Amino acid sequence: MSSYILVKYLHFVSILSMVSLLVVELFLLKPQMTRSELKRLSRIDGLYGIAAIAVVAAGLTLWFGVGKGDPFYDNPLLYIKVGIVTLVGLISIIPTVYYIRQGKGDPAELTVTPPRIRQLVILQLWMLSVVPLLATLMAQGVRL
Repeated sequence: MSSYILVKYLHFVSILSMVSLLVVELFLLKPQMTRSELKRLSRIDGLYGIAAIAVVAAGLTLWFGVGKGDPFYDNPLLYIKVGIVTLVGLISIIPTVYYIRQGKGDPAELTVTPPRIRQLVILQLWMLSVVPLLATLMAQGVRL
């Protein structure tokens, strides 16, 4: 099997993992949570971060290593994709810090989850939903 196929497969699996973990995170978020629940959410968020790193690593390997070459990647749609993924990464810092900080203390203690945390998780999902469209357009040779 070629390295291109392996890296592409890792890229797809990482993308699916990243989105799946973010959906799990969304479903586990409640207006009131115990610190124990927040610790569990923090672990899921950590797996989400690992999946995101794998997506970026595989994507960069495709772009600069085993991919289709400069003409394919010299496309403004790619830069839009990279920008969206970068923004998602930056947005994800806020919930991550919240889960880590609020997860400390008595495991049974209830905390109130700010609505903004849920909104940021939803925003990340909406932003990520655009990336496959951009990838499909790139694969079809569409350029801006």
